[in-house]
Amino acid sequence: MGCGSGGNEAAHDRPDRLDALIIFLTPTVESILRRLDGDEFTTTEFIEVMLSDPEAAAAYAEALRRWGEGERYAKMVVHGQVIPVALRNSGLVEWMGFAHGEEDPFAVPARWRLVAAG
Repeated sequence: MGCGSGGNEAAHDRPDRLDALIIFLTPTVESILRRLDGDEFTTTEFIEVMLSDPEAAAAYAEALRRWGEGERYAKMVVHGQVIPVALRNSGLVEWMGFAHGEEDPFAVPARWRLVAAG
């Protein structure tokens, strides 16, 4: 099944690197999730919190650096794939759908709900 050329091709050509970034950011994502107040948030809000924490911001910057291909494409991958997959895989949140009207120039943000840790 082929797909036309597009901006997402880079991520599809590098599944190992994508998986490595997900693994790299997962501890940071889970640490932030365990400290969040409230019940719901958007991906954009999560990234804002992430960037307000010096250690998490450093991990985010390192993820961008590891992806390469320029800041815009790296942010598209991190915002649109890496962080959402790490959130989903954490078991600490559930996906509630897309966050319509939420601005993120790099991805379509989602709305998430914290769930009780098992």
